[in-house]
Amino acid sequence: MMIRMYNTLTRAKEAFEPLEAGKVKMYVCGPTVYDYIHIGNARPVIFFDVVRRYLETAGYEVTYIVNFTDVDDKLIRKAEQLGTTVPEVADRFIAAFNDDIEALGVRKATLNPRVTDHIGDIISFIEGLIAKHFAYESGGDVYFRTSRFEEYGKLSHQNLEELQFGIRIEVGEKKENPQDFVLWKSAKPGEIFWDSPWGPGRPGWHIECSAMARKYLGDTLDIHGGGHDLQFPHHECEVAQSESLTGKPLARYWLHNGYIHINNEKMSKSLGNGITVQELLKRTKPAAVRYFMLSTHYRSPLNFSEETIAQAENSVERIANCALNLEHRLKALGSLADKGDGVAAFSPAGELRTGDAELDARLTEIRERFHAKMSDDFNTPDAVTAMFDLVSEANHYLKREIAEGAALRTFIGLIAYFDGVLGFLPGGGAEQGLRDEQIDRLIEERNEARKAKNWARADELRDLLASQGILLEDTPQGIRWRRK
Repeated sequence: MMIRMYNTLTRAKEAFEPLEAGKVKMYVCGPTVYDYIHIGNARPVIFFDVVRRYLETAGYEVTYIVNFTDVDDKLIRKAEQLGTTVPEVADRFIAAFNDDIEALGVRKATLNPRVTDHIGDIISFIEGLIAKHFAYESGGDVYFRTSRFEEYGKLSHQNLEELQFGIRIEVGEKKENPQDFVLWKSAKPGEIFWDSPWGPGRPGWHIECSAMARKYLGDTLDIHGGGHDLQFPHHECEVAQSESLTGKPLARYWLHNGYIHINNEKMSKSLGNGITVQELLKRTKPAAVRYFMLSTHYRSPLNFSEETIAQAENSVERIANCALNLEHRLKALGSLADKGDGVAAFSPAGELRTGDAELDARLTEIRERFHAKMSDDFNTPDAVTAMFDLVSEANHYLKREIAEGAALRTFIGLIAYFDGVLGFLPGGGAEQGLRDEQIDRLIEERNEARKAKNWARADELRDLLASQGILLEDTPQGIRWRRK
């Protein structure tokens, strides 16, 4: 199925065609590692993880680069506050970042290059721009001449005169023009520095990504991504300096995710309404955070509230319960080790074989709809809807007194296949343990089965609960449960 994605550069959906058949080179701007990441940082981390997963599901070999900005004004200030060094600050928060993304079920990038490991590459890049007269040295700093790059502003779709400056761009008397941005910053007394042809200093913010992307992925990327806030100035400056040096497009497709609001207000330090991933995970399951992030289209704003995260918790529990029920029902048949009928065909075009032609047709339609939505600019909300339609079909099938191993394996395989893209059950439903709410729902389902005199299903649910260490007790007031 052809994948189409919205290209920020052209403001249109385009058919995806990588430079090299079967391979994708993707670069996504990573965090400045001076603090714990907040939920705004987590949105691109989770979304581009899904992009990567889906491209791999579609058969592409993906080289996925996410950088760490490990030297910056913010790290210097943090090191001063903590009475430590910039490298120690970076190491601490890179470790915290890796812990957070692992908890969120995000697969590690192919490579996470650090700025401080690529100073030589950055200096060489700047020297090339100076040689082509796109950059100039002034008082120990080096600046990029924006007026010399005629297409400056093409990514953010603004004229040079209309662009607003100031975000990580120092305006000073050293510049030829206020619009010029810094490539190399001379060191202030006591600051971390590296020697360069222009004196001791460190890289500017924008140059790092251009240098590292080129080193690992070549002159032109297939996909360059990040948050909406990076369109200007960061990505605009990347385009200017990279294309000035190489004469080639920096990226074929530009993807940007929308902002996150907190209770309908923009998340900002001035409002003090930021929420770190660490704080959120103390009270919320990681799968619910992923679900929340993917429940809205990536280009749209996303509003966080306690209500929305509670809804996300309920939704992922429903998926987990379904996966758990299917696995237990199959174990009850003594068929889990038999991976025969039903599992062979979970590719987009494969034939499903549940033993029920009408069920095969419904499941095939759901699978095709899942792929159609994911192939249409990574429409995760509608893909999630398809997954819930699959869960509904599975729950309806589980009400049958007699279940076929082929059908159960098909349901298990399809849920795993969808989840391989969305990542709601990174540990598998049966391995996550049951929460109180899940136990209550399973007991309620067991009561309904007994009322319907579906004794086989009632026994299966009792055994399922027992396998999870849940003991049931009949009392005059009804069934009570306790953990073993």
